[in-house]
Amino acid sequence: MARPTLSDVARRAGLSPTAASLILNDRPSRLSEDAAERVRNAARELGYRPNMAARSLRTKSQTIGFVSDFITLAGFGGQLIHGAMLEARKTEHVLLITETEQDPLVPQAIAESGVERSEPGVATAAINALLDRLPEGIVYAAARSQPVNVPEAARSVPVVLLNASTSGEPVCSVLPDEYAGGRSIAGLLVDNNFSDGIVIVGGSRAAIHDPASTPAVSRRMDGIFSTFDEHDIAPMAQVECPIWDSQAGYTAVKALIDSHKSFDALLCLNDRLAFGAYQALAEAGLHIPDDVSVVSFDDDPLASYLRPQLTTAALPFREMGELAVRLLLDPDAEKREYLVTMPVQLRSSLRPQN
Repeated sequence: MARPTLSDVARRAGLSPTAASLILNDRPSRLSEDAAERVRNAARELGYRPNMAARSLRTKSQTIGFVSDFITLAGFGGQLIHGAMLEARKTEHVLLITETEQDPLVPQAIAESGVERSEPGVATAAINALLDRLPEGIVYAAARSQPVNVPEAARSVPVVLLNASTSGEPVCSVLPDEYAGGRSIAGLLVDNNFSDGIVIVGGSRAAIHDPASTPAVSRRMDGIFSTFDEHDIAPMAQVECPIWDSQAGYTAVKALIDSHKSFDALLCLNDRLAFGAYQALAEAGLHIPDDVSVVSFDDDPLASYLRPQLTTAALPFREMGELAVRLLLDPDAEKREYLVTMPVQLRSSLRPQN
């Protein structure tokens, strides 16, 4: 008679092999006590005995699952993964990475990325493949900072959201502190005596409460305007750009120059917009920072290679990845939002006003 397998136990209990394994190995999970009892009863009735050799091999390599949407195609995705790997290595864990290429996020984010949607069930299949390796838990990461829906398949183990949030059940989520970052960049302009000639490139104050805007954009804008309001500063123009890329930045600033309006500083909502702004200013014979100062957000790797180098608030993706793994491995971590400081990289694109 063949020796009963884990799959036999799971089938009799009406659960997946992953769920049965979590229960029989006393691993943390969110499975109900009723489900746990069904698995234990099925194991007793079948005479199931775990394969101790296989269990021994598994425990030599502790694992953490890292699930994302299409993060490998995002400019900063590598830093999130690198930070998570560094922290996992400190505790002798192995990071197992998979990507769903699906849209638990906002559908237009997928469309703008150029990624084709996968067939339904890819996310669940990817997560189940990780769960079969009995990870300590799963870091669920998004390429763009916005709300996500955690797939049901991931909820049998601890989950930490990385660069994402949820309005559902309490969970640890790690995000950049966009509000403080907005205040820091706006504060630089205030501290350097800019007031009447500031132009915001990329969005307007309406984004703070726009339901279509992501929380990251809303918080960034809220931080900017909270600082300006404190100092009675009103930007002379707010140029909205549906897509934050270099072409949009170039087009917006060229139109501003062609309107013959005089301005002193461009506050670009991300570095790619600033890259386009640099080009438009150069074509018009305007020099940075002598004629116009430029500040921005993200700290794209190219920001320090521009001439003059771009002053920008960095997205702290490596630190966020590290924190996500620390929270995942801390059983006492409070289930709430954790914000990571966006450090300002003060470079030569900013010159004080007289």
